[in-house]
Amino acid sequence: MLEPANTWTQGLDFPSRLFESGSNDYELYEEDGEFVLSVELPGFDPAEITASWNDGVLNVAGEHEDERRGTRRTYHRRFRFPKAIDEDGIRAEYRNGILTVRLPVTVEDAVSGTEIEIES
Repeated sequence: MLEPANTWTQGLDFPSRLFESGSNDYELYEEDGEFVLSVELPGFDPAEITASWNDGVLNVAGEHEDERRGTRRTYHRRFRFPKAIDEDGIRAEYRNGILTVRLPVTVEDAVSGTEIEIES
């Protein structure tokens, strides 16, 4: 009988979150010719968040220090996009703890490849 996949980590001193196979701190979808990425970053100040675009990859990073509690939180994630993005049209806003980045797809790359005829 097979054991559940995560039982091999139970005796180790690792946070189980490191081994989770997914994260629900962001949502990514395509709508009206653009990708829309929403990342949950509660408690961060907009000045503590950076977003940068480089060669098809969006980097989102944040660093927050709470001097009263003596704590520091960091966030870093990279998102790779399968279509060409209009770099000049990328927009980002941070409201109510959520960073929303809109990345418009370039029109000429919206339909890529060669259509294959289907015989019947």
